Amino acid sequence: MMNKGEWNGRQLFDRALVETMTSYAGMPISKRTRINPHPGSGLCWWLNFDAVWPHLPPDAFAGAGAGQEVLLVVPSLDLIVVRNGGWMGPKEQFWRDAVDNVFEPAVAAERSNPPYPPSSVIDRVSFAPESSIARQAADSDNWPITWGDDDAQYTSYGDGHGFIPYTKPKLGIGFAKVVGSPSEFQGINIRSETGERIGDRDHSAKSSGMLMVDGILYMWVRNAGNSQLAWSEDHARTWHWGFHFDTSFGSPTFLNFGRNYEGHRDQFVYVYSQDGPSAYHSDNGVVLARVAKNRIRDRQAYQFFVRLDQSRKAHWTKDINARGPVFQFPGHCQRSDVVYNPLLKIYLLALGYNHRGGWGIFDAPEPWGPWTTVYHTDNWGLGTHGYRLPAKWIGPDSTSMTLVFSGIDTPKTILDAFCVRQMKLELRDPHARARENARRATDVDKQ
Repeated sequence: MMNKGEWNGRQLFDRALVETMTSYAGMPISKRTRINPHPGSGLCWWLNFDAVWPHLPPDAFAGAGAGQEVLLVVPSLDLIVVRNGGWMGPKEQFWRDAVDNVFEPAVAAERSNPPYPPSSVIDRVSFAPESSIARQAADSDNWPITWGDDDAQYTSYGDGHGFIPYTKPKLGIGFAKVVGSPSEFQGINIRSETGERIGDRDHSAKSSGMLMVDGILYMWVRNAGNSQLAWSEDHARTWHWGFHFDTSFGSPTFLNFGRNYEGHRDQFVYVYSQDGPSAYHSDNGVVLARVAKNRIRDRQAYQFFVRLDQSRKAHWTKDINARGPVFQFPGHCQRSDVVYNPLLKIYLLALGYNHRGGWGIFDAPEPWGPWTTVYHTDNWGLGTHGYRLPAKWIGPDSTSMTLVFSGIDTPKTILDAFCVRQMKLELRDPHARARENARRATDVDKQ
């Protein structure tokens, strides 16, 4: 059930059936008291969809058998707990005993630790209150975003109708531009016969990354026989379709550098992806490719990161099968976004661990690391996915940034949208930061 019907690479039963069984069936929630926090019901499984067990992730589900034997499954923690034995206590407080004595201790022990040490530059991240989140383009998601040459931001949405006025068809790939500030923005749909795709979820191609370089808009598309490159020379109205990756790189995204890629560090464009063919599974690592910015359409021009040596020099190969991970977090690497903060002189990676609110922000002095942890959570408290850090909305003080993400949860469902939330990077001692920047500059000179 945790693997959605898959076992040892074989799909033994239908994935959609598992998702149906572990979704709330709308049955009345009865017998729920403080002593007995009775869960909601799926089909043959008990669900924590509305966080009746508040210290467990909302994706947790359980089975209960005779004699108070229980089975707990928590996909976001890759955790399965089986409890056999005698009765824990009176029947009327069964769920309280199961939660207090089995579920919560197991989950607390399994909560993931961040994969890298704390950042030496950023002490913590604070987010604006949930009540301040701006939300437009209801029922659309994804939102890879880049800063265009005309000062607008260009983005793509999926599984929806975009911004008001909505498109009539529900699109798997739709396009829009965003103008204005984080506090006062407007989304404007862009129609494209050559770029739009019709479909839903994994049955349709979806955009996973966008970048404007020298006035040309590039897009990575997932769910397209692995992933595929496309580009537009007229600001998303007309699209041309290029090569496919056929190994790994199932959900690629670009590293964004300022407006129209004007702040780039060298003549390369950098591409990150979870190290697997699907955007719907959580892989063990993130991989990195680079290509000269005047040869983005040429598959043979791509180089793939292999490793960092002891002097922190990056090694590259043209053989995709010889690639190595640029970032590792087993079972936690899904969709990503990467941006350069020019005032702090750091690269920021926003990495989603799953579709249930687990994600993190990591920083590095170079596109290939070494990485440290800025922010990490197994459960953000919002049912979300698709975390984006728009380059245009980095504030002039370098520490004010904006998060764009998909979805805000309600008691019964997750409502996808273009969601905007302000965030603040709280820096460590500025003198220590100056020393760290000097050290990083020295490292770069050595390379």
